[in-house]
Amino acid sequence: MRKINTSLIEQKIYDLALKAGVDLTPTCKSALEKARDGEQNATAKFALDTLIKNSEIAVEENMPVCQDTGMAVVLIELGQQVYLEGDTLSEAVNRGVKRAYSDGYFRKSVCDPLTRKNTGDNTPAVIHTEIVAGDEIKITFMPKGFGSENMSRLYMLKPAQGVEGIIGAVVETVKLAGSRPCPPVYVGVGIGGSFDTCALLAKKALTRDIGTNNARKDIAEIENEALRRINALGTGCQGFGGSTTALGVSCEWAPTHIAGLPVAINIQCHCVRCEKVII
Repeated sequence: MRKINTSLIEQKIYDLALKAGVDLTPTCKSALEKARDGEQNATAKFALDTLIKNSEIAVEENMPVCQDTGMAVVLIELGQQVYLEGDTLSEAVNRGVKRAYSDGYFRKSVCDPLTRKNTGDNTPAVIHTEIVAGDEIKITFMPKGFGSENMSRLYMLKPAQGVEGIIGAVVETVKLAGSRPCPPVYVGVGIGGSFDTCALLAKKALTRDIGTNNARKDIAEIENEALRRINALGTGCQGFGGSTTALGVSCEWAPTHIAGLPVAINIQCHCVRCEKVII
């Protein structure tokens, strides 16, 4: 049994949040540069170059890379051999978020869904906790902007719709979104599970490095074909046309009921912000 005080988790959340709000993931930066270098549409190429320069300025000036510093999404894999001391896990996470969003001068965007009254500190965070083997804690922090979140969709397909139905749902979601999620987008897809777990799978898919494929060959084929069809739409960077509407498509899957085929599509904008640490 390994004892860990939740004050350490609070500090790690604080550090991850400050970095994630400013810095794009390395694979996002590389994907944007690759898209710009291969783009033939002059307007789209200019837009891609502007996004890249913006990300560089954000790091140089230690400023948010986007004005929408997002709702804090925290994925925690908690080893079953860990004994947590101190305050509760959720209290520690939320204190870390609160401190980071204040010290980083990040926009605070969390509010009551009906009154629209702002909570004032960007809490509560969305926290997903999974108990796993071992004596470590893996924390993934992803600030999720709602320009892209609002474009996400959930489909309850018929089993007979199969692979073509899955790809069609993914492409349709991106097509209907148009320029609103600030493309080029990163597309997370959850396949299987239930109504709720399917959406979480899609969220988890967005934490993968852009350009990686699922270990299952048939799932990887869905990722590649969906990306090909999305980029054939011609929406392009910021809706200006061109060859890159999406930087990548990542799919995660889970077994489902014999009568169903849930598919969730979680859209991420060109600001792919995701930081991880293992305690």
